[in-house]
Amino acid sequence: MRYAGVAVAVAGVLVAAGAITYSVAEDGSADTAPPAADSADAGFARDMAVHHQQAVEMSYIVRDRTTDEEVRRLAYDIAQTQANQRGMLLGWLDLWRLPKVSSKAPMSWMGMGGMADGEDGALMPGMATNTELKKLGTLNGKAAEVFFLQLMTAHHKGGIHMAEGCVDKCTVGVEKRLAQGMVEAQQSEIDLMTDLLKARGAKP
Repeated sequence: MRYAGVAVAVAGVLVAAGAITYSVAEDGSADTAPPAADSADAGFARDMAVHHQQAVEMSYIVRDRTTDEEVRRLAYDIAQTQANQRGMLLGWLDLWRLPKVSSKAPMSWMGMGGMADGEDGALMPGMATNTELKKLGTLNGKAAEVFFLQLMTAHHKGGIHMAEGCVDKCTVGVEKRLAQGMVEAQQSEIDLMTDLLKARGAKP
């Protein structure tokens, strides 16, 4: 039953996506100046797009490594939601005519540029390393499910921390609201993944 609640929350985020994108487009066409390249708004859009891309990758990996329908549904919902949001974030950067990459370290916009050294592909806190992604691709069944749920729980915790930074520091209203929605949806998924791990005799 918990999964149904998460699915409803995810659906709400997806339904709102078009309206949010339209609202940002409206902002971009107004007299208000777009965010600066070094602003929290631009930094969050760039960094969360990268963060989301890895979640999408992990979700599609595990869908090929297990037949468990509950984990496969969760992975599909994560992939679809975060791919949709990633497109919005990159679209906003295009709308604002800002670069999609920065010479500054990830999370510099929230004063945390030194939190992750990028070793083995983990560019931001919570992100899986290249070695962990490779390992996920070698596992099957329950082992794949447990490792995916553990990796995604850590990934979501890192994403929530970054989204909370945008809620605090971003100035574009619709972006702040999207970030708050990410916090709530990903926390619901963490709760679900904790239950799924417990059912498999494992912990986050």
